[in-house]
Amino acid sequence: MEKAKIKLEILGLSYSQTQTGAYGLVLGESDGKRRLPIIIGNFEAQAIAIELESMRPSRPLTHDIFKTFADTFDIKVNEVIVYNLVEGIFFAKLLCQRGSEEPIEIDTRTSDAIALAVRFHCPIYTYEFILGSAGIILDDDEIESLSEEVAPSAKVSKVIPPSGRYGNMTLEELEVELEKALSDEDYERASELRDEINKRK
Repeated sequence: MEKAKIKLEILGLSYSQTQTGAYGLVLGESDGKRRLPIIIGNFEAQAIAIELESMRPSRPLTHDIFKTFADTFDIKVNEVIVYNLVEGIFFAKLLCQRGSEEPIEIDTRTSDAIALAVRFHCPIYTYEFILGSAGIILDDDEIESLSEEVAPSAKVSKVIPPSGRYGNMTLEELEVELEKALSDEDYERASELRDEINKRK
């Protein structure tokens, strides 16, 4: 009997408080209060944030190349499944399909799977035993607090801690700096600038 899948959504993305240079990705079940926190690397965090915030880097990232390659050869990623948890490590797979051929499962790191899911606009699922063992339940106040941190358009919280260094810049100057940061492939600074621009708008 096939296990029932539980749909997840991306709720937050921020610096990890426990691991230097890492980020915390928070997934939540669509029809419930349980949250699944996953520690991911800097590169994958930026890849997820850039796509969610509709940024366009000057050169394509690895996940962008994969998406272009797949589109060129008519390969779709239909869904992502976080299917196992072993000693604190999450395992995921892509369910891919080319044209009318049979779907194929491809193992991948969970962080890469999520970065691809946001590019293919495909759903993310997991199973009850994973949420049951690694999920956390937030009360109403904590859920409200998390919701306030999430960017309204992108459903991703600030990747970079808030800074007051842009307080004296005009909106036009911020937009110029944003273009420069993207051109220099400084995506952390670009994310911070985008947050400041969105806050003023």
